[in-house]
Amino acid sequence: METTREFLKDLGVEVSDSGHRRWPDDLKARIVAETLVPGATVNDVAGKYDMRPNHLSAWRRMAKDGELVLPAPEAEAEFAPLVVFDVEPPPSVKATELVQAAIEIVTGSVSVRLDGATPAGRIADIVRALGVGA
Repeated sequence: METTREFLKDLGVEVSDSGHRRWPDDLKARIVAETLVPGATVNDVAGKYDMRPNHLSAWRRMAKDGELVLPAPEAEAEFAPLVVFDVEPPPSVKATELVQAAIEIVTGSVSVRLDGATPAGRIADIVRALGVGA
């Protein structure tokens, strides 16, 4: 039978002799995505990976804040195509007002909120990771 340490190493987690774990971002994202499946709970998913639920909740906050890009949902989703590009703000809009604006990307049960100052390239990376667009 495989030990937890071997199971985690097989997933790409670096486990030190002291037990400290270093989780790759893509694995964090896949684990967070598991918590978004209908019926799944943070406690159950955390138990599967032998981690504390509050640690997993911190990763969920990272995803919500756009700091962790989740994989595209496996279930098919319907949504409008999205075009992202940088534009100069119109003269009547102050740059400080633009920073206050929020960007929200929603596909299925996944919602990503970003600061209005987020560069178009970063938004495009997130959209691609979510599988949005043609």
